[in-house]
This record gives sequence, structure tokens and C-alpha cells, in this order.
Amino acid sequence: MKTSALRSLRKKLSHSEPVFGLWITLESTAVTEMAVALGLDWIVIDAEHGHLDWKEIAEHVRATVRSNTVALVRVAELNRGLIKRSLDIGADGVVIPWIETAEQLAQAIAFSRYPPEGLRGIGAERATCWGQCTLEHTAEANDHVLVVPIIETVSAASQVPLMCREDGVELFWFGPADFSSSAGFRGEWEGPGIAEQILKLKDIIRKEGLHCGVIATNSDNLRERLSQGFHALGIGIDTGLLMQSLKGSLALLGRNPTIRASLTPDAQTHSEAALLTRPPETLRPDRPERMNDRGNGVTIEIAPDVHFECLVGSHNSARHLTTGIVTIAPGALLGYHSHTFSESITLLSGSLAAEIEGRSYTLAALDNVVILAGRAHAVRNLSPTQSAIVHVAMASDAPNRTLIENSFQKIEMPNDSSGLCGSERVTRFNSATRSSAGPNTEFIDCFNRELMPGIEMSGGYGLFQPGGRLPAHVHDFDESICIISGTATCVVEGRKYSMSDYSTALQPRGRVHYFINESNRPMEMLWVYAGPTPERIIVNERCATVEGNPWR
Repeated sequence: MKTSALRSLRKKLSHSEPVFGLWITLESTAVTEMAVALGLDWIVIDAEHGHLDWKEIAEHVRATVRSNTVALVRVAELNRGLIKRSLDIGADGVVIPWIETAEQLAQAIAFSRYPPEGLRGIGAERATCWGQCTLEHTAEANDHVLVVPIIETVSAASQVPLMCREDGVELFWFGPADFSSSAGFRGEWEGPGIAEQILKLKDIIRKEGLHCGVIATNSDNLRERLSQGFHALGIGIDTGLLMQSLKGSLALLGRNPTIRASLTPDAQTHSEAALLTRPPETLRPDRPERMNDRGNGVTIEIAPDVHFECLVGSHNSARHLTTGIVTIAPGALLGYHSHTFSESITLLSGSLAAEIEGRSYTLAALDNVVILAGRAHAVRNLSPTQSAIVHVAMASDAPNRTLIENSFQKIEMPNDSSGLCGSERVTRFNSATRSSAGPNTEFIDCFNRELMPGIEMSGGYGLFQPGGRLPAHVHDFDESICIISGTATCVVEGRKYSMSDYSTALQPRGRVHYFINESNRPMEMLWVYAGPTPERIIVNERCATVEGNPWR
């Protein structure tokens, strides 16, 4: 046990200084040696989800010897034997997954301490220098061992105040993905409302003088987590950091491969046999698709001379998503306001300035700005003669707003500005990165959780040349698709719809569908998912036919 490293880590936390670390899943101890050489405060050796065996775990622990890097082992479950073995091979502490009650936390702490305070057995292993330092080690181990519970279920949330009272707990970890899954948003890093709930729990823990940790999804998210008050920060998982680096380098070369669960490099290289024969039964839809022509939506005046026509929303049973068209009269202003959810604004025609807390962005046609929840913003039509037409999307099926007095100092942002990290992101249409999603298609990702950590939805732009189409697919969330130019054919389980002139489709979760351009002119669309990751589950083409409809 490296008591000096543990003292250093605790000292930093006591002064509210951040401590940074790395999650280890790969077998090579070179990963841990790099972390030590770079001066990271801690590592977590993952023995829950990874495939590391005890020999490899011990080698990772050895790689931190005589360093100031705390070595923790995440055990597979709350288990006396697993905790004892991790500490016996020399780990400085343990990370315990799926802690849901104060009683479970008390048990984890007891398993980590020698009697009479705990239930840990004494072994002649590395921790005691193979029995040569038993007195020294057992005298100090109870005071220094670090026990870190992971809060990763909805059930645990109500128990956090009681957990904070347990003697021996100093640091809580959050698992957003499992937390989301337990709330019904499987596969999402932070499903709708989860980010807010985690922050509330973090505040409860901090008020008790304890500390919180979480893994960052990227460098922007790392800065965001720091600003939110998390002091133990994972800069990433070893495999995730390697994957990000590889994908970033490939993107610079103009390659954007899509990885699928089968580990084949790109959806377009799949054979028919490699596709799912039908969607998972868990995605069985409970609502029909809706095609909504402009002029038939619900229209309200949201400010003088500013009208919003809702095309997808609660009125047609959309979930966690509202989209539509806003018409702003010449010179009209939609004043400062904020939402409890993220909002996307795409200029379709006219001239528009979007202001976020004083930062003013002049938008060109098809430029997009997305604004995170809680950020005050306003839009103004810069033209004295022409209306501005805007597509908006909100990550809620019950949109609301809070009016805010304009007390912001106006700053004109450069035309190439991409926004302010942690607040707004601007995608300039002319310079945006393009990729293909199917034959004769060109797509732009404007916003998702990788581009904009903390966002609850994802979306972008699609161009379909004549004959361009997507494969048959489903989503684990609702989708809105607005046709902004040309004519699209939308096929849903054999039902065909012709769409144009801002007609907007609501594709509920689980509906098998695809779009195709059967005309002789290009077709453009704006798509928005009610989920933060733009994921498609590609299925056999027969599922999109009347005969092969899997939900019949």
C-alpha cells in the first residue's frame, strides 16, 4: 500500500484540487507505466467489465510501485473474497460497482478493513511483503485504504444521503451509462433527465464535505465536469482514448468508418446475411409514424411577429422531442429566454443573428447553432424586407421557456467561430465535415454528445442525390425528419409517403424505415434524434416491406 500516494491524493481533494486518472482495461502494463510517467494521480484497474485476470491485475499494481499514482481495482461485484484478494496483491483501494444502499456500502468498507473494525482476513501476500511486514501493514491499512462506491442506478439515488453518513467513505463515483439504463434509456451515456439528477446527487455529496468522480467522454467534457464541481476525473478509458485518436487521424484523411457490433469496419461493406433479420423485440413500437405537412401543424405566436409551427411534438405523440418551423418577420426579435433542455436552430432562408449571453453569431443559409439547457439566448431577423425561416428542434415533448432580461454585453463573434465550449456550438454549413450514410448521400453531424457533451439529442443535415438512399433501419428513440428541398420518398414497413416543402416525418422508436430520392433532382433533409448518439440499427431490407413487416 502506497500510503504517501494516498496522502497526496487526499490532500488534493481536501483542498478541492482535481485529481486525474485513467481507467485501465488493456492487458499491457505499458499503459499503467505511461500513466505513472505522466504523473496521473490514480488509475482504476477494471476487473468488472474487462477480461483482465489476476496475474494481469497484479502486474498493473506492480507498475505503480514507488510512484505517487494510487492504484485502485474495480471488483466485479460487492464480494468479500474479491475485495480481499485485490487488497492482498497490493492495491491501494477498491472501487465497488452497483452500490444501492448504505448497508451495502457499510459492508464494502468492512470487507476492506482488518478486525476489529472490519472483516478482512490477513494474508502473507504482496500487501504484507509476503508476511515480513504484517505488523506495519495491518497497523496502517485501515486508516489508508480507499473504498469508492459507484452510484449507477436510479434506486441508489434516494440512498445517497444515508451513504454519506457511513464512516470510511470519502469519494463517490458516478456511472452515467448504467444510471441511464436503469432509468429506461439503455445504451445512452446520459439519458433524458439523468445529467440533472447526477448533478443534484453530486451537490448532496459535496454539501457533506465528500467528493465525486466521473469519467469524461472527451476533452470538452473534462472541462465541463471540472466546472460542475467534480474533483476526481477520469480522462478516459485506455481503449476509448486509443479509439478516439485513431478515428481522429482517419477523419483527417477523409475517412469516417462506422463500427458495428459485429466489428466489421463499415455498414456499407455488410452482406445481407450480416444484417439483423428483424429488429429486437424490445424495440416493438407503440405508435404509428406521422407525416406532417407545413401548414397543418400547431401554430402559435411566440413573440410579436414571430410564429412557431410545431410539426413534431406532443400533439402527435412524439417523445422527448419537438420540432417545427419558425417564421420571423423582417426586423423582428425573439427576445432573451432560456430552456430546461437543449435547442437547435438552423437557418433555412433569410438573414439571422443568434445571440447567446451576448455572443452574437450571424448565420448563413443552413448554418446551425445548438444551445445547451439553461443558456440565455435570442434571435433577430437582420433583414428589413425579408422574413427569416428557421428550423428548430428542442429536446423535450413539453417545451417551455423562461424570459430573461437582456443584461449581456454584446460581442460580435467571427464568422468562422464554432461557438463556446460548454454553452453553444455553431456548425458552418460551407465548411462542415461531410460523410456518407448510404449510396449517393452526404451527411453532416451538427450536434451529438461527442461534439457537444451534455446534450440530450443529436442531429444534422442530409443530401440525397438522385437514387440516394439509406438502408432499412430502426432507432431506439424517436426521430424527426424535415425535407427542406426536393422530394423524398419515405418508406415505413411497406407504407410509402412522398414528402417535400418542409414536410416533416415523425418516426417513433422501433419503426422500420428508410428514405430514398426517386426524383431526378437533389433532395435535402434535416434530421433530429431524441437521443444524444446518432445510432441506427440496420435490419434486413425485407423488414421495410408489407410482407416482411416484423411488427405485424
